[in-house]
Amino acid sequence: MKLPLSYYLNPDAEFLARDLLGKILFTRTDYGITAGIIVETEAYFGTGDKASHAYGGRRTGRTETMYSEGGTAYVYLCYGIHHLLNIVTSVKDDPKCVLIRSVEPLEGLELMEMRRKMPADCTAISSGPGSAAKSLGIDSSFNMDVFTGERIWIEDRAITYTASQTGVSSRIGIAYAQEHADLPLRFFVKDSRYVKNK
Repeated sequence: MKLPLSYYLNPDAEFLARDLLGKILFTRTDYGITAGIIVETEAYFGTGDKASHAYGGRRTGRTETMYSEGGTAYVYLCYGIHHLLNIVTSVKDDPKCVLIRSVEPLEGLELMEMRRKMPADCTAISSGPGSAAKSLGIDSSFNMDVFTGERIWIEDRAITYTASQTGVSSRIGIAYAQEHADLPLRFFVKDSRYVKNK
């Protein structure tokens, strides 16, 4: 079942980042449909989060997407190389989001293999936010797409994990965020081969 818009309007990005584990992320391009089980996420809690692009209420051409209504895709280019997918959450003008860090390949494996030039059982195919986005064909054209549309969406297929099956840690690569760098806002499935740092 495709998640409804109301799901994404939840203002608790931390809850959603944890709850999205086990949900299925789908993309549709001209080449076909690909999908992966979400196995690693990070929460960003908005204008008060020193790791967020919207910290301090910053609004630029790039970050404006974050101020959209929940259920919008925020895709940005990292280091001029990797596209990263974030799910905007909460209501309009409350720029919270969840970064999709890793997925486990599920559907459209041949297409994912073509995009990443490696076999689907190779963990690097979709481990890490840049690899996850590339394997699913996500680029800047997905920025501002809504998750209730036909190009990108998330389904709940009743894959659940117990508390002991999931892990929590600080977010990765945000040393600049001072005291917020150590907040436990990264969530992952412990036994997934597609999660690097456990």
